[in-house]
Amino acid sequence: MVSKGLVRLLVASGLALATFGQSALRIAPVPRDPLELVNGRIQTADSAARRDAALHLLARARESYDLRKAGVAYQLKVSFTTNSGGQTEYDGAWQMEDVFDPQLGHRWTAKAAGGFAATRISAKNTHFGDATASVIPLRLHEARAALLGPIPSASNVARGAIRTSTATFNGVPVTCVLLAGPETPATATLGRAWEETEVCVDPQSGLLQMQSQVPGRYYSYDYTNAPQLGKYRLPAKVKVTEAGKTVSEITVGSLREIPAADASLFVPSQRMKAKGPAIALAGAQKISFDSGSIPADSAATSQPVCVFGLVTPSGQLVEAHSLQPSDPNSAAAVEAAKHMSFFMPAVSGARQQQHFVFVIERFAAAQ
Repeated sequence: MVSKGLVRLLVASGLALATFGQSALRIAPVPRDPLELVNGRIQTADSAARRDAALHLLARARESYDLRKAGVAYQLKVSFTTNSGGQTEYDGAWQMEDVFDPQLGHRWTAKAAGGFAATRISAKNTHFGDATASVIPLRLHEARAALLGPIPSASNVARGAIRTSTATFNGVPVTCVLLAGPETPATATLGRAWEETEVCVDPQSGLLQMQSQVPGRYYSYDYTNAPQLGKYRLPAKVKVTEAGKTVSEITVGSLREIPAADASLFVPSQRMKAKGPAIALAGAQKISFDSGSIPADSAATSQPVCVFGLVTPSGQLVEAHSLQPSDPNSAAAVEAAKHMSFFMPAVSGARQQQHFVFVIERFAAAQ
């Protein structure tokens, strides 16, 4: 079993992937899924030229989403509908709006039909917010990540292992880049590894087509009549699926340049000021370990189950659920994740954070 203190230490250090009791046994392949595109030959980026090519492809795709680099004021309106079957909070219709002005700052608001509402203001290196709950719900955090920051940062990607493969998505040839932490060797395997993030890009247009942080969970992108701001282009729609089920459908209603934003939108209320700096929506982390006792038998195979959830600033895991719900160890995996400690010691002067976590638990496969 994993030490709570060890989990606390490694998650706090910001590692992309923490591994415990790494098994030398065979690991079952990732489950079949229509959006699991890496099924052919995989090439290890084992030279500077191959790494540079993969990094350039990701940078080009990432650039398309960086709307603020347009240097103009804009308004973005988004709607999305979530249907998790009660596994996560606030299923139903959502509305979200972003307003950015290079002279004033950034403001976004969100409202759910289920009763949640939030406002965030970032201006002059200050961050304020107000909401009907202390934590931004998982599906709202997810919608912002999928639409505005779906590709891992350049600094994280540059340090890790990289592999590539080619595939076809909706009839379009794509290049899929498989990313893992620096502690994971980029070795030849027949398919995607459980710990790898998969990013598939159309090399002709440079547009992101599919992203999957772990097997069983996928973002797919549709650019039909996609909105643009200068050379920057967002998808018209993003679909989020888990275990083959659509759990969120995100639609960009409009993206338009505006002459200037209303300055009053960026003035924090007294209530916001009293609350102090708003919680930051941080990226995701992965933890992988052997659960229970797996026989040290060369013929044995371990079967992973991935638990996805949201870690609050206090280290609490909320809205946790399995991405392989039909697996016989699914319930045990969720229960084990809920008993882990994700507490991160506060860094002096830093904002509190909430972030996604993927806990990959390897169980002995049934014989």
